[in-house]
Amino acid sequence: MGVIARQSIKGALANYLGVAIGFVITFFVLTRYLTEEEVGLTRVMVDAAMIFASLAQLGTNSSIVKFFPHFKDDSNNHGLFGLSLLLPLAGFTMVALLFLIFREPLVAMYAGKSPLVADYFYMLPMLTFFALYMGVFETNASVLMRITVPKMVREVGIRLFNLVAYLLYGYRVISLDVFVWMFCGSYGLAMLLNLMYLMKLNHFRWGVLKVDWNFLTRERRKEIGRYTMFMTVTVLAGNVPFFNSLFLGAKAGLALTGVYTIAFYIANVVEVPYRSLGAISRPVVAAAVKENNWGEVNRLVRQVSLHQLLVSSAIFLVIWINLDTLYAFIPNGASYAGGAGVVLMMGMAKAFNSSFSIGTDVLNFSRYYSRSLLFMAILTVSAILLNPLLIELWGITGAASATLFSYLLYYTLLLGYIYWRTRVSLFSAAQLKVVALTAAGFALNLLWGSVVTPLFDGSKSAMLLDAALKTTVLVALLAATTYAWKVSPTVNSMIDKLLKKDVR
Repeated sequence: MGVIARQSIKGALANYLGVAIGFVITFFVLTRYLTEEEVGLTRVMVDAAMIFASLAQLGTNSSIVKFFPHFKDDSNNHGLFGLSLLLPLAGFTMVALLFLIFREPLVAMYAGKSPLVADYFYMLPMLTFFALYMGVFETNASVLMRITVPKMVREVGIRLFNLVAYLLYGYRVISLDVFVWMFCGSYGLAMLLNLMYLMKLNHFRWGVLKVDWNFLTRERRKEIGRYTMFMTVTVLAGNVPFFNSLFLGAKAGLALTGVYTIAFYIANVVEVPYRSLGAISRPVVAAAVKENNWGEVNRLVRQVSLHQLLVSSAIFLVIWINLDTLYAFIPNGASYAGGAGVVLMMGMAKAFNSSFSIGTDVLNFSRYYSRSLLFMAILTVSAILLNPLLIELWGITGAASATLFSYLLYYTLLLGYIYWRTRVSLFSAAQLKVVALTAAGFALNLLWGSVVTPLFDGSKSAMLLDAALKTTVLVALLAATTYAWKVSPTVNSMIDKLLKKDVR
């Protein structure tokens, strides 16, 4: 776990640095210099590109992780990484053809409520290509246990590139057309930086990229082909949240999509830790599954699931108790405050997904991976059916609720199947303690709001003081309870070591 711990910590630091930069950019630059419609435009374009890129990769990212233990030896990887470049190129060619074939009906779908999307639809293939290979290069780095630099590029680099575009457009140095080009180009620059990093690692050279057709026997090709075919479809399960903005853009317009975007960003912070731990734990889980070491798999997934739930729930609680204060301070905050319901629903969905998505990895790396197709279909179909229905009932909160309900159904069925087939279970009594502590935190927040908050005069400085006191008291109380209740031996051990150092 040493490599996992080191790379996870470094990756998490990169993620949170990106979150800090993204916080400033999103809440004090984006909301000031872009209209709600323009914010919605950037969200719809990125989400559409991510969905198309996930299709174009043809399951490559998952295949690299799954088959790397099979291909790796002391000298080379027998051309696995060469395949990781060729397969997405074929997939992108097919997606580009779909763009051409269905361009007119797709543009017509947005022309009424979201004409800006229709105007810039032609840029989606380019953005899709950049997002596709940025992800492929990032996955290449992850199986080499080198995730920090790609995480910095994704979480920090893209945000800084976009900041330049936001400011230039905000001060009217560039036109909207140039802004959109720069916004899309930031993903292209990120793709190139990831490529340069792999070249620096001596990873992109002929000996590494050349496919060893003698090693890639007919049976191996059939196995990779079957796995890739299924993962091409099942990868859509990870993109369910992206459907929300696409449905909102078509049914409610870009203004409400912009409000949803800001709320989604707030909730998205909840799953930041899993981006690092998930990326570095997947290869370890894949190796354990390959060896049929189900005891180790069970230990790993329980550990990951518990700590993800603990961390994500704590972050979600801190966000929720400070949400009103956040909206009060951001530029044009009153226009975006209607997204509070989105934060609540998506926050729960993100915490739930962060804790249990490791189960998806277990299934995908096992010999039962083909069953992922059924569970993905359930998740995707439920999201597609629930989005228009709940958007009609509850607006932007309905879109977030569709994601939450879809995840609940998906993981209930998926984790039950995994336990039936492998006896691997992500659940533990400690998770119930985390849920109880989180519920207690929400209850204490309501009590504080009715008893303590009215004592303040309602000014912005008073709001800040109230929020600081509330956060400090509630977090300290819940942290002490977590330690005393021994929710996590690992966390308790870390705290004990820190306390011993302080005593010395």
